[in-house]
Amino acid sequence: MDAKQGELRVLMFPWLAHGHVFPFLELAKGLAKKHFHIYFCSTSINLDSIKNSLNNDNNNNDDIPIELVELPLPSLPDLPPHYHTTKNVPPHLRPTLMRAFQMSAPAFSDIIANLKPDLLIYDIVQSWAAKAAASQGVPAVFFATSGATTFAFVHHFFTHKSWDNFPRQSIWLKEFERKIIDNERKTFPVRDPADGFANGVFDVSKDVILMKTCRGLEGQHVEYLSTLCGKKIVPTGSLITFADNQETGGSEIMEWLGEREEGSTLYISFGSENYLSKEQMREIAIGLELSGINFLWVARAPAGSEVSLEDAVPEGFLERAKPRGLVVQGWAPQAAILAHPAVGGFMSHCGWSSITESLYFGVPVVALPLKLDQPMNARLVVEVGVGVEVARDEEGGIDGNGVAEAVKEVFVEESKEGLRSRVREMSEKMKMEGEEAFGEIAEELTKVCARK
Repeated sequence: MDAKQGELRVLMFPWLAHGHVFPFLELAKGLAKKHFHIYFCSTSINLDSIKNSLNNDNNNNDDIPIELVELPLPSLPDLPPHYHTTKNVPPHLRPTLMRAFQMSAPAFSDIIANLKPDLLIYDIVQSWAAKAAASQGVPAVFFATSGATTFAFVHHFFTHKSWDNFPRQSIWLKEFERKIIDNERKTFPVRDPADGFANGVFDVSKDVILMKTCRGLEGQHVEYLSTLCGKKIVPTGSLITFADNQETGGSEIMEWLGEREEGSTLYISFGSENYLSKEQMREIAIGLELSGINFLWVARAPAGSEVSLEDAVPEGFLERAKPRGLVVQGWAPQAAILAHPAVGGFMSHCGWSSITESLYFGVPVVALPLKLDQPMNARLVVEVGVGVEVARDEEGGIDGNGVAEAVKEVFVEESKEGLRSRVREMSEKMKMEGEEAFGEIAEELTKVCARK
């Protein structure tokens, strides 16, 4: 598939996590409709998922100018090709995956040389890719798949050397969360000190930063981040993907939800790359029993793990919960679940895609953040008034009473109507912004290419 005359050729290069790949893909689809020719670069196993998504797209794929380009990762003994994505790789091999990704830099430079794109759109842990593009005369723009609140908070930390004097006092970190972030930084190897948590990943972006957010949700944080980094922040909208709904196995879930009353059910999921301890599972189960709320719980364990929900929860819980609860082991069609009228709340780890999906579909959040950007996202939903956070002790522990109280605040307490009204308003704002976003994105990227 060759680029048509006049089309700008854009090479898109996300990190290997599905939470990054699919927002990049949705951005690619939107740009393709604005007459950009897209080269989408990732590992073979990620490209297989993308092919499935494109094949199930309602549009005529022959008319979508998206070419898939394989990134060859070096062959490492512990890292066979099916581990070339964070969705499948066991937690102990994630540093190995990062090293292999960084070792692919020469191959990526060859891809740039062969394709000769007009623009590179790159991700958080690979400012080295932007520098490789610049060395060949190709401008690069950073696309942030996390929100402005997190980036502003972290950028502020590196600028002012403190977590404590952020302008919005509602955004803060507990001591145990700071320790978790510090430990993550130590165990997450990066090729370039500018990657990951520091500010350099912004510095190599040409003129603008694309960001998966909406001004209606994060307007003040977008403005502060723009001031900190000296670049224009261009929101892309929510970039909701229904790619996961194309897999088989969701019919039982949707049938079960169809038998529940409107707004009566709590959806519980902690994403495909976050896992609860036995103690956390037990306390959530206790909280669900105390709350008496219908629930749909998607329980996952890492590859090779011996942790199971059955062993963690109180004896007899699963049997007692059958009339009002459904437990799913493994995959579930999250976007379709959140869009279902029976779902009235989402207990989430507060990954950015999960937050934006929940609010896009008008579902309040019960926040239980685990790591990285998740605490900042949790504080944001509380700040905006579209969710509540589960209480924790000084070490980060939870108990069943705290879980039940947070759930009841969303489903039972008199204040729930104000919460639900704010979420509905936010949903309308996000949908409206999403419809309008690609005009501005296309205009800004065209300017970048014209100035190279």
